[in-house]
Amino acid sequence: MADPDPGAVGVRIENLSKTYPGTVALDGVGLAVRSGRIHALVGGNGSGKSTVIKVLAGIVRGDPGGTIKVGGQTVPSDGVTPRWARDAGLSFVHQDLGLFNTLSVAENLSADGSYPTSAGRIRWSAMRRRAQQDLDRFGVAVSAQATLGSLRPVDRTLVAIVRALRGRTEEHGGVLVLDEPTARLPDAEVEALLTTLRELVAQRQTILYVSHRLDEVLGTASSLSVLRDGRHVVTRDVDGLTETELATLIAGRRLAATPVRETAAVGGRPVLEVSHLAGGPLADVSFTLGRSEVLGVAGIVGSGRTSLLESVFGVWPRAGGDVLVDGQPLRDGDIGTAIDAGLAYVPEDRVAEGSFLDMGIPENLSAPHTRRYRDRIRFRYDVERRDAERVVIEYGVRAPRLTAPLYALSGGNQQKVAVARWMFPEPRILILDEPTQGVDVAARADIHRHVRDAVRRGCSVLLVSSDLDELTLLADRVVVLTAGRITREMTRPDLDRHTLAEAIYGATGSGSGA
Repeated sequence: MADPDPGAVGVRIENLSKTYPGTVALDGVGLAVRSGRIHALVGGNGSGKSTVIKVLAGIVRGDPGGTIKVGGQTVPSDGVTPRWARDAGLSFVHQDLGLFNTLSVAENLSADGSYPTSAGRIRWSAMRRRAQQDLDRFGVAVSAQATLGSLRPVDRTLVAIVRALRGRTEEHGGVLVLDEPTARLPDAEVEALLTTLRELVAQRQTILYVSHRLDEVLGTASSLSVLRDGRHVVTRDVDGLTETELATLIAGRRLAATPVRETAAVGGRPVLEVSHLAGGPLADVSFTLGRSEVLGVAGIVGSGRTSLLESVFGVWPRAGGDVLVDGQPLRDGDIGTAIDAGLAYVPEDRVAEGSFLDMGIPENLSAPHTRRYRDRIRFRYDVERRDAERVVIEYGVRAPRLTAPLYALSGGNQQKVAVARWMFPEPRILILDEPTQGVDVAARADIHRHVRDAVRRGCSVLLVSSDLDELTLLADRVVVLTAGRITREMTRPDLDRHTLAEAIYGATGSGSGA
């Protein structure tokens, strides 16, 4: 796509640094985002992407000595405030969309206080009319009167984008900053979002796009900047750049290709047997898992994938059915029994559901395994620390120090700690819900390697993933959940991305589902 004004710059960052006690998050970063383009900001976990966004939004102050320029307005990097960012034309859509599922689309679009009023009363019809005009202007085909929670995930993301852009004109489009907008979207909905972003650029919008998905970056952005260890590595056009080359720029080293897993030779009595499981969105689910087997679970949002894992692990009581490990039934709704039987569960929202943000890495790693560190009357802190040091090295966790509270780590490094917690000491059955969501390309490769190593040593894996490539790389079999039931089972050599997509989205007709 031609740049409408090759010389125009939407955002220019010069000499941006940010130092926290014990760590340098940004070190003299400089980059320029040209107007009327999609410019990607990429880098590994802890590279500084989130810190750049926080400084631009005025959430944190940069160190003195740098400058931020948006349009014709310039401010010192330690002087950015949320009001300045808004007045300068910066808009943000974060991973947490900040929307209200129980309100209508129109109410969500006006939730910033822009309700039309008359004599102190909200003019509801005018609010809905204006909201629909904004939706239509940006090509978002939803009704302003619809309840937000009834929409597909992609449409909720589009509503958040419309809220960020409403009131902007083509003459002063501002800059839209998107932080991992596709992280929680199923494949069938990603392209719909990317198509809308391309249409926004055609309307002279400027977009700063943060993503770990390299195929999206190369297929959507015109240019990109790479950060590594808080420093700017390169800014360049995407033309001629391959995924392998970009991954090398991000990681600082060439990553080995991940081989497709050879099908495990599964025999004997299943390690895990699930029979007629019901409860919540689950209607009637039965399957088995063999020793050293990886069983993938695929399905759209709302199909019951996470509920299945939670029911097996005992997070929620079952309405019916049985779960057996080595032929012995697991007590319903009893996580302790599941852990004693050798099960480990890494939830999708690892930080909110399984992390202690005010504690250090050793405490976060040892929390489910306290028996390992107790020696009659004392707690063996030396063993706990040695295990933590080993995990930090093996998983490439970047932290200012081992005892730093988890909130001091980047989001991706917090997720590495949460995944590692359950993968050591090694369980008999490892239950993974979106294990690589939100982590960079190098961390993804490392997590895949750890899963493969565990399987080679006899661990069995139950894997939920929206990443179809991940399922085809790791799984021996994949079952597809639709409305709480298994509707298809696939094994190699019939297991590939295309047939998986057909099985998942063909069963629903549209790929939607909240």
